[in-house]
Amino acid sequence: MRRYPVVELSDCTLCGICEDVSPSVFHVSDLGYVQVSELSEYPEAEVDDAIKHCPSDCIAWEEE
Repeated sequence: MRRYPVVELSDCTLCGICEDVSPSVFHVSDLGYVQVSELSEYPEAEVDDAIKHCPSDCIAWEEE
């Protein structure tokens, strides 16, 4: 089973912490919302840090 991070955009405040903690995974698009990069494997420690530090609690792991 593959795990990947998801962002609940309706709860996101665009604080940028996820992008600071894990720039290879998260980035704020030109349209003003957080996007998750398409990677074959996600750096678990970085994503876990982004989840832990997100003030909106809008990032989570999902499984395929």
